[in-house]
Amino acid sequence: MQTRQPRKPEASLTICDSFAVRISKRLGLRIYSDTKPNNLKIANLQKGLVFVYDGVERLAEGTGLGFPVVMTSSETYFSGTASLQRFRDGDTFVVRKVFTMDRLARNTIRNVRLENSKARMLFKSLSSIYQKHRQFRYLTLMLKNIPLRMGVRTDFVKASSVGVVTVTYRISRERVLVKAEFRFLEDVITSIFMLNEQGSEFFNKYEDSNGTVLFDGQIGAWDTVNAEWACVTNADNGAGFQVKNEPNSVLRRGRETQKNTLDWVGLDYEIDPKRKLFEYEIKILGA
Repeated sequence: MQTRQPRKPEASLTICDSFAVRISKRLGLRIYSDTKPNNLKIANLQKGLVFVYDGVERLAEGTGLGFPVVMTSSETYFSGTASLQRFRDGDTFVVRKVFTMDRLARNTIRNVRLENSKARMLFKSLSSIYQKHRQFRYLTLMLKNIPLRMGVRTDFVKASSVGVVTVTYRISRERVLVKAEFRFLEDVITSIFMLNEQGSEFFNKYEDSNGTVLFDGQIGAWDTVNAEWACVTNADNGAGFQVKNEPNSVLRRGRETQKNTLDWVGLDYEIDPKRKLFEYEIKILGA
């Protein structure tokens, strides 16, 4: 009678506050268990992987690579709480971050929260115009800036959680395999997004497999990518990241910059809320 061999356990997980891996002499990736780096209006939100070049974090107001956002019929939920674990699997560094979806965006003026539904609908309408009508984007940005000058700001306030999203990043040389698990989200979720964003000043060039090349403001915001792959890079040194169009999802490119409030560029996926698992690969460029 043969004796069954015990199953080899997965590599031992270690809880950590932060983790960094060097991709090349000049380039690396970093991630935190808290909300670092605390930049601009999303200072108190969690972040995905942070791009590091020449020792400087290039995130600005971006959410990082592999950052989940979920929506219900009436609210958009972000993460302000998370836990971080790491282990090594041969030549592959594995980081697992559990995002608790427990933050809501709210507008305030002089520390008074604006709960007026008409005011919230106005901000939502401006955002919709900006995304759908390219010819009005400059005007819409100016209109969105008026409340800022009046002292209106966006805060991300603590809310009852609608569940957790577990994201595992497998980092091997210049590639990151991202696996996002949504099985512990509540049934009220109507949309899921995986954001891949960094700072717009450093990452100023967009390219895709269709031959499209755009710089700075040409990149636009929330335009659908129909190419096989797309990337954002630094025009001078080629450092950046690339993702592919994945089945059963929508890939969009975006960039927004506005002094003291907006500074991001990225390639973001919208995913069917019925999916419990979404995997994609990020190729790190310029290593």
